[in-house]
Order: sequence, then structure tokens, then C-alpha cells
Amino acid sequence: MSLIAALLVLAGAPVSAAPGVSTSLAEAAHALEAGRVEQARLMIGAAVAEGAAGDRLDRLLADLALARGEDSEAFAAYQLLLKRNPSDPQLFERAGIAALRSDQPEWATILLDKAVAAPAAGWRAWNARGSLADRSGDWALADRCYAAAVRLAPERMEPLNNRGWSLLLRGRPAEAISWLEHAAALAPEQQRISDNLELARTAAAADLPSRRPGEADEAYAARLNDAGVVADRNGQRDRARAAFARAIEARPDYYLRAANNLARLGPPPP
Repeated sequence: MSLIAALLVLAGAPVSAAPGVSTSLAEAAHALEAGRVEQARLMIGAAVAEGAAGDRLDRLLADLALARGEDSEAFAAYQLLLKRNPSDPQLFERAGIAALRSDQPEWATILLDKAVAAPAAGWRAWNARGSLADRSGDWALADRCYAAAVRLAPERMEPLNNRGWSLLLRGRPAEAISWLEHAAALAPEQQRISDNLELARTAAAADLPSRRPGEADEAYAARLNDAGVVADRNGQRDRARAAFARAIEARPDYYLRAANNLARLGPPPP
């Protein structure tokens, strides 16, 4: 049973909503916004048990699914909400992010274009639209999107990290370093940002990532594969081949992603 379905049947047949249900839902929404996902889940479950129902609950359930990484489920829930609220920019944003994360770029483009067209478009919408622009190589659009996201949320590490990754994809690692250093300073605990920063530094030095002390095979192989992707995008085919080959060697169970990337490059020229 899905998370949404489980919460909806948590209390059996709903009773009349208790007077404090509206407050409970507001507190659950605040917990979600603050990143306290498990607390929000418990609070939403309690509100359902008290008889919560309707559009506000449905939005929270969709937001909870998105926060938990249940992206396909979240996207389906947002689609239903959009049928009832066809001009809500916040729903465009969140549905677009869910579509992007569940690898539905066509839907993501439609929804995020509508989200960023709204006068009060938020940083998340601009940041997600920038990621889509990176995928298609529309660097001018990516620049506009990340600039808007950073302007709206200068304290958030996500647009800074994505801007740095975007520059890496364009073969500008030296420029990427400053953006990634800023992101890492804001969120030193985020391993993905640290990995991207190291990748930028090694790319600027025309080197490949070294294994860290105690680093697991899977983590090292993933970083090598990322280095190969960046090198390939920058036309450095020999370096890309070396990175993919080393990624395969680093993971004894055969790193399929790197193997596929290496096969796509083909053999080096004679």
C-alpha cells in the first residue's frame, strides 16, 4: 500500500473533523517546509485520524510524497490537484519537480515553464528549470534560471551547486569551483556538493579523482563515472574513457552505467 493510501485509511472511517485539525495541518506543513519529514508524516497521520479531508490534506500528502522521494506517486497526486486548481503556480512548481525527478522531461518542461512564468515564481521552480536547461544544453536559459534562483534564495546551496555543475558540463571547471565552494560552505555535510567540488578541482587540473581513505567501491566508481561524463561533455574523449574504465575496475560487481558510457564512446581512434 502506498504512503498516501496508508494515511487515508489510518483511522478507518473518517469522523467529523476536530476543531484543531486545521492547526494540525498547518503545523505539518511547517514541519515539511523545515525538512522534518518524519515528524510531518506523523502529524498528517494524526490529522487524518481526527477527520482531516479535502484539498488541503491532498496537497500535504502530495508534498509529503515528494519530500520522501516518492516522485511518481507525488506526480500523480499533483496531477489530480491541478485538475481542481488549474492555475495554481505552486502546484505547477511541485508537479514539475516531481516530473523532473521521475524522468518525465516533457511534462517537467510544460509545468516548470508555467511555474516560472508566474510573477511570484519561487527559487525551487527556477532551479529545477535550470536543471532541465542543462539537460538540453540550453546554457543561456540555464544561466537565467540559476541567476533568478540565487537572487531569490542566496542562502540555499541547491542553486549554487547546480550552477557549478552546469559550468562543469560546459568545460569551465575553474569557474565552477567558486560556486561549488560557496555551496559547500553553506552545507558542509552534503557529500554530493563535496564530490562535485573535488570533481571541479580535478577537472581543472586535468586529473581524475583519487580514492579517499576508506571509500566504498560504489561511491568511488560513481565519482569516476561523473568525471567521465564531464570529460565527455567537454570533448576530452581519452580522459572520459580512462575515467569510465577506472570506474568499472573500482567496482567488482561491474559498474553497468560506466560500462554503457564506455561502450557509447567506442574504441579510441587508431
